[in-house]
Amino acid sequence: MIREQWLCGLVDALRSTFAELGYPLPERIRVSCGWPSKSALSSKNRRIGEAWSQRCSADGTHETFLSPVLADPVEVGAVLVHELVHHAVGVEHGHKGPFRRCALAVGLTGPMRATTAGPALAERLHRLAESIGPYPHAALVAGDGRKKQTTRMLKVLCPDCGCIVRMTRQWLDDAGVPTCACGGIMQEGGAGR
Repeated sequence: MIREQWLCGLVDALRSTFAELGYPLPERIRVSCGWPSKSALSSKNRRIGEAWSQRCSADGTHETFLSPVLADPVEVGAVLVHELVHHAVGVEHGHKGPFRRCALAVGLTGPMRATTAGPALAERLHRLAESIGPYPHAALVAGDGRKKQTTRMLKVLCPDCGCIVRMTRQWLDDAGVPTCACGGIMQEGGAGR
């Protein structure tokens, strides 16, 4: 089983809950594990799920994306339920009115823009995940924790006195290597401190 099969199995298992509560899900919903439009690579405005209207899809399918940084089946399920609420009430409602009523009815809690599964929903998602099987996914680590270098400073060395300065490639290409304060002509790179 691949991730998308597992996710579609969870959607199918949740359809009856939504229908019983008066919020039937659209027939055509596609679910993928992939980077939402504002991905987890940015810690600001990090999205872990997105629901896209059927009007955005060339074949009229409701599209859902769940971030690959998620691997816990209950957490994945809770994010999927959040996105299914958008599909049930219409993405145009955002997180207000109809969205809030449906989200609370299915067992989501917390701020509506960042819901989590309440205890009953978490237990239901846990049981469903056990019946479907393990979520066939390992969390992706977005970035490796290192700060991205925005400017590459190159070492320029004076062979006469050992003075070291740093310059960008653009300055070296545009202006050439500088003359050292001692009068020597500096060289790009070289051994030194």
